[in-house]
Amino acid sequence: MGLNVTQKILSKHLIEGDLVAGGRIAIKIDQTLTQDATGTMAHLEFEALGIPRVKTKLSVSYVDHNTMQADFKNADDHIYLQSVAAKFGIHFSRPGNGICHQVHLERFGVPGQTLLGSDSHTPTQGGVGMIAIGAGGLDVALAMAGQPFFLNCPKVLNVRLEGKLQSWVSAKDIILEVLRNLSVKGGVGKVIEYSGPALRSLTVPDRATITNMGAELGATTSVFPSDSKTKEYLKAQGREKDYYELKADKDSEYDETLVINLDNLVPMVAQPHMPDNVVDVKSLKRKKVSQVAIGSCTNSSYRDLMIVAKMLKGRTIASGLSMFVSPGSKQVYKMISDNGALSTLIDAGARVLESACGPCIGMGAAPNSEGVSVRTFNRNFIGRSGTKNAGTYLVSPETAAAAALSGELIDPRQLAKKLNIKHKNIGLPNKYEINDNLIIFPFSPKKSAKVEILRGPNIAPLPKFDALPPTLLGKVLLKTGDNVTTDDIMPAGARVLPFRSNVPAISEFVFEAVDQSFPTRAKDIGGGFVVGGSNYGQGSSREHAAIAPKYLGVKAVLVKSFARIHMANLINFGILPLTFINESDYQKIDQDDELEIDTSCIGEKIVLLNKTKSLEIPVTHSMSERDLNLMSAGGTLAFAAKTSSS
Repeated sequence: MGLNVTQKILSKHLIEGDLVAGGRIAIKIDQTLTQDATGTMAHLEFEALGIPRVKTKLSVSYVDHNTMQADFKNADDHIYLQSVAAKFGIHFSRPGNGICHQVHLERFGVPGQTLLGSDSHTPTQGGVGMIAIGAGGLDVALAMAGQPFFLNCPKVLNVRLEGKLQSWVSAKDIILEVLRNLSVKGGVGKVIEYSGPALRSLTVPDRATITNMGAELGATTSVFPSDSKTKEYLKAQGREKDYYELKADKDSEYDETLVINLDNLVPMVAQPHMPDNVVDVKSLKRKKVSQVAIGSCTNSSYRDLMIVAKMLKGRTIASGLSMFVSPGSKQVYKMISDNGALSTLIDAGARVLESACGPCIGMGAAPNSEGVSVRTFNRNFIGRSGTKNAGTYLVSPETAAAAALSGELIDPRQLAKKLNIKHKNIGLPNKYEINDNLIIFPFSPKKSAKVEILRGPNIAPLPKFDALPPTLLGKVLLKTGDNVTTDDIMPAGARVLPFRSNVPAISEFVFEAVDQSFPTRAKDIGGGFVVGGSNYGQGSSREHAAIAPKYLGVKAVLVKSFARIHMANLINFGILPLTFINESDYQKIDQDDELEIDTSCIGEKIVLLNKTKSLEIPVTHSMSERDLNLMSAGGTLAFAAKTSSS
C-alpha cells in the first residue's frame, strides 16, 4: 500500500513510535517559528535549557503581534528578542517585515520539511507541502534545542476538491465550507490532507489560506501536495532550489474522506461567535455593516489585496462605515505601492495599517458598540475584536470588499453585476520583489558568543513550580461550558499582550472575560480546580493560558475533552489534565465544591472525590508515560532540570 503526503513526511522524520493513529510518536523538527507574543516566553525557556545554539536547520523569531508601542514594554521585548536571536543563531524578522506566517511562506517554507511554531496558525505552511504544527512555546524551545516533538499519531482526513471555483468565490469560501461540514471539533486528532483535480487551479496563497484556517478545525495540521503550483510560487520567490515534488501515491489510503465540489460553492460567512457558524452570505439578507477589516495571516497576500483594489477602483466605501487594510508583509506592501493598488485603496477610503497582526488579535481597530465587523480573519470569538458586544463575521476578500462598497453583507456576485465590475482572475506575479533587509541573519558562533542579552524591567524570571504532591485538595474556582477558548482563559489585545514576558503581571487577567474575580479568588484561597465542557482550550497556542493559571494555583482542569495544544501546555506546566469517563458526571460538580484527587495512582485508576456532595467520580487522562514523568516533576522545565542534574 502506498503512502499519502502526511505519511511520507512523518515517516521521514519519525524518531519514536509507529505511524498508527492514536499511538504516541516523536518526530524530528527541521524548522521553528516564534512570534513576539509567545516568543519572549519561549526564548526565556530556551535560555533555561542552557543550550549554546539552536540545533534546527532554521529557526526564525518574528515581531508581528505586539507592535503597538504605547510604552516601553513591547519595545523592550523586541530588543530582548533581537539580542537572543543574535546570541543563539536565530533569524530575526524585524518589526514591519510582516506577519510571521506570510513572511515564512514567502522566504522560508520548504516542501517535505517539518515546522513547529509557537502560534496556532503555523499550519499555514502546509500550503507549500510542509507538516507545520502549532505548539506551546516550551515545546518550540525544546525543538530549538534539538529535541523531538511528541504527539499522538493523527488520523489523516482527505478533503477531495472537485470542480472549479466560480467567479467571485475564493479559497476562503472553501475552508469556510470545510468548517461548516466538520465543525471546530471535527479536525481534532487529524491531519487534513487536500487532493483532487481542483488543486490544479489553486495557487500557493490560495492553499495557505485554507491550511491557515485548518487551525479552527482543531486539526493537528493541514497539508497540500507539493506540485507544479508549488514550484511556480517558489520560483517567483527566487527559491526554486527549495522545491521538492511531494504527492500521495496512487494507491494511498485515508482514514476519512470529505468531497467538496467547487462548482456548487457560493460566497460563505462565519457568523458570531465561532468560525464554524457558517452560512451562505445571501441568507443574512443584506445585514448592515459598520466596519470592514482586510488582512491577517489568512487573507493579506498580494492576490487578496489586488482583488480588493480591483473592486474598489474608482469607487468610495459606503458612508458610515470604516475600512482597514493590513498588508501581510513588507513584500506585499511594497508591491501594491509600486503598482498603484495602494493608492486605489487609499482613494476609496481605506485606512492602511502596518504589516502586522493588528485588529485580528484586538490590537487596534476595535468595532463600535454593538457594531457589525466584517473581517477576512480566522477567528471571531466573542470579545476578540476588542468590543465584547460587537458581532464579527468572517468572509473572503471579495465579500469584504462588497460589504465595504455597499455597507451591507452582500453576495459579491450580486454587487459586481449591479456595478458592472468584471471578474478578472488575479494571477500571481512571475517574480516577487525580494528584499530581505528587515531580516537579520544568524551570526557566526564566534560572534554570537560575544552578544549580551538585553532585558527590560518588564521581563520577569520564569516562575518555578513544585513537583506534583500525592494529594490535590481545593475548591472548584470556576465551572465553564463547551468550547472555552484560550482567549477566554488568557485574553489578547493591546492592554494584556505587553505583559507576555511577565507571568505575575499577566496572571491578573486570567479568565477576565468569564469572571473578573477569578485571579483574586484563586490567590485568596490558595488555588484549586477548573471544570469545563468539551473542546476546552481551543484557539491560540498561547501557553500563558496554562502558565498563568498555574501561577495562580490551579492544580487540575477537569473537562469533557481538551483541545490538543492547550492540553500539552497544561502538562508542560504541571496542571493535571483530566477528563470525565462519563460526561454526565459533569453535572455532579458545581463551582465552590471542594474536590480531592489522589495522585499516587495517576498512571492507573483515578477517582475524584467531591467532598461537598460526598460523591466519588471516576476520571481519566490520555497522558503518555513521558507526560506522567513531566507531570510528576512539576512540569517540563522542572523535569529537564531534574534529569540534567542527576
